[in-house]
Amino acid sequence: MYDSRALRKFFGIDLGREPVPDETTICKFRHPLETHQLGEQLFAQIGEYLAKQGLQVSRGTIVDATIIAAPSSTKNRAKERDPEMHQTKKGSQWYFGMKAHIGVDSRTKLIHSVAATAANVHDSQVLPQLLHGQEPRVWGDAAYSGQRDVIQHHAPHAANWIQTKAHRHRPLSGAERARSRTKSKVRAKVEHVFLVIKRIFGWSKVRYRGLAKNTHWLFIICGLANLYVARRRLLAVV
Repeated sequence: MYDSRALRKFFGIDLGREPVPDETTICKFRHPLETHQLGEQLFAQIGEYLAKQGLQVSRGTIVDATIIAAPSSTKNRAKERDPEMHQTKKGSQWYFGMKAHIGVDSRTKLIHSVAATAANVHDSQVLPQLLHGQEPRVWGDAAYSGQRDVIQHHAPHAANWIQTKAHRHRPLSGAERARSRTKSKVRAKVEHVFLVIKRIFGWSKVRYRGLAKNTHWLFIICGLANLYVARRRLLAVV
């Protein structure tokens, strides 16, 4: 903020009247945000702002989840891992942490629904929270297969474009593989959003202990990810 006039203007700091707050003050600012649960409200307000700019959630929904790692070490004051985080196996690899579940608009790639759970919660259990109910289609990977009734109940007008799941004694046919490739062209858009969250914003590991604090941060970072995804259109409007 000392180096950037644009940042000082954004934060409303006039160096002729007051200094920049120290690091401790800025870091502690998250506490009142968590107390009043403003993370979810900020996420909603960013969505309203984008809608006013013509970036509305109007197409199908892509649902997916990603694991956010948590420290598995017990070398801390409590001599234990975070009790609200859990481990899960993906492929042949074990992971410890939480899961970030999101629902993304298939046209704009904007996140419209957010949920957080421990890593051992199956993706399909959170599906109802990721649908807004008006989508004409729902895309997802094979983890959401077998959820036709859930989709029909929470999004009655949506066609089911969930990936077909192969089984050990029943591999996919050629036609099913071709349909899966077609579905993947749309479903892959959600990976772009995860790239922004985990690589560009660096949120591949949890920042705090406990699910509530990290869920609050997840809402804020998803709101910021929406602004990043829509940045070119917003700058074009300006």
